[in-house]
Amino acid sequence: MQLFNWRSTVSAGWFHPLLLLIWFIIGLSLRLANLTEKPPWTDEFATLVFSLGNSFLPVPLDQAITPDILLQPLQPNPAVSIGDVIHTIVTQDTHPPLYFVLVHLWMKLFPHPEGLVSLFAARSLPALLGAASIPLAYILGRLAFRSRLVGHLAAAMMAVSPYGIFIAQEARHYSLAILWVMASLACLIIATRHLQNHTQLPISVALSWLGINALGIATHYLFTLTLCAEALVLILLPWYQQTRLNVKINSPHLPLFYSPLWWRIYAVAVGTGVAGLVWLPSFLNNPYRSTLTNWIQGSRVGLDWVNPIFQALGTWITMICLLPVEAPQLTIVIFSGLLMLIFFIWATPILVRGFKLQLQQPENSLMTQVLAGVVLGAIALFFIFTYFLGIDLTRGARYHFVYFPAVIILLGASLAVCYQNQEIGKWGITGKKAVTLILLMGLISAISVTSNLGYRKYYRPDLLVPLIEQNSQFPVLIATTHKSLVQIGEMMGISWELKFSGSQVTSQFLLAHQEKDPNTSTKALENTLKYLPRPFDLWLVNFHAPVAEEVKKCIADTQALPGVYGYEYKIYHCQ
Repeated sequence: MQLFNWRSTVSAGWFHPLLLLIWFIIGLSLRLANLTEKPPWTDEFATLVFSLGNSFLPVPLDQAITPDILLQPLQPNPAVSIGDVIHTIVTQDTHPPLYFVLVHLWMKLFPHPEGLVSLFAARSLPALLGAASIPLAYILGRLAFRSRLVGHLAAAMMAVSPYGIFIAQEARHYSLAILWVMASLACLIIATRHLQNHTQLPISVALSWLGINALGIATHYLFTLTLCAEALVLILLPWYQQTRLNVKINSPHLPLFYSPLWWRIYAVAVGTGVAGLVWLPSFLNNPYRSTLTNWIQGSRVGLDWVNPIFQALGTWITMICLLPVEAPQLTIVIFSGLLMLIFFIWATPILVRGFKLQLQQPENSLMTQVLAGVVLGAIALFFIFTYFLGIDLTRGARYHFVYFPAVIILLGASLAVCYQNQEIGKWGITGKKAVTLILLMGLISAISVTSNLGYRKYYRPDLLVPLIEQNSQFPVLIATTHKSLVQIGEMMGISWELKFSGSQVTSQFLLAHQEKDPNTSTKALENTLKYLPRPFDLWLVNFHAPVAEEVKKCIADTQALPGVYGYEYKIYHCQ
């Protein structure tokens, strides 16, 4: 007698929820792993400060301050209201306030160690939101392709995607924005299917779509790129079907734009536009907008013309695989790079073949086109912003959240074809084994991210503080040039590490303000050094200004010290 019937097990009502629960547990565990081990960085400090309803403005400039004063904006204030959080965001930051309000409410549920905001509280919310994208990937995959297999493989890819892990472990709003992207894509798929069937879009779906889009814009302004990509798909798809695919694909044509079937979609578009225009005045009139976004406004000289292509390519790769290419050992870096290259040489033809086969299936072709159109449309917008508007969105890997879910669903659809193919492929690997290897590579890549060996934090105060302890026997002044809250966040990272690592270093910080004339920072440093009791050690960290005369009176430390990611430093012993 057969003890185990696989077909009956798969068809059982409990099997699919159980399997989805397994993907969710794996994804949640990865997102919570080592959650507070990696040091917070500037953007995360912005989330912490603004979500508390506090501001960076009270931090004193052009004078030596203690770590406690520098970290004062991270102290919770029970008197702060949601209105204060919203006012701070719209006047001092470049983002809409929805996520910061949610974090404000969430952090009230947690204790605050050392009188400062809990880093676990700030990072656990995006981790949970990131885990929520796993069942949503299943729903979206099943909705688009009417296949539980596609849904499960999409959920599995979302669970172990190194890019998804990276986004979910940041105390930022991208995990929530990804959920809105997925919900909006679900509405797009439903709307496309109604157009395909020549039926009216239900009012409930239209209102839900409008509400989702409004919430997405209120979470991150770049969510509008998702909406633009969806609009491009809706505009081009009927024309594309009418002119090129009517012979190859045996499916009803989408109705032309003047059909009454489009009117509710037009209403959603108009309502979404109004919801976006609400935020335009606060975005344009924000006095800090230029200083906080100038890092993505690059020149176009020499390699600057090709850098965006490689930056985008690097992000695409990490949606599937990212081995420890940022490990401190060069041997591991080289080995990881070679292994990734071999993996993609093997996996790319498999994924491309699966995508092409989905295009050839009449029941799946339209949805494959829709999702691929969203991905290609968003990528096209990225390069338009980069090359024509001078705003290099490819510099921030996190900005690619606008089409990341569509990529995951397409990967799930492609892997489903591979999984169902039992033929022996290259290197004697069957379809099921190939899918297993791809998911296993994703799992290893996810562990690389949680171990800070891939998508490494932009600043490493955890490496700088031990150097300060080893090379300074006297009190320390850490000086940097100040232009915006970015530099305050850089110094907060050092101060945070000094406090929570148990360091015994006596330290002060100087934020030497600088607008256009670098000499203003030099003068601020000069005036500060004159009145500091000696002996002390001066650490110039990310200090971009001429050397002050008082600094020249100190002894420069000429020993060769290791570089620290995010911090350029020079040491002077002032005795």
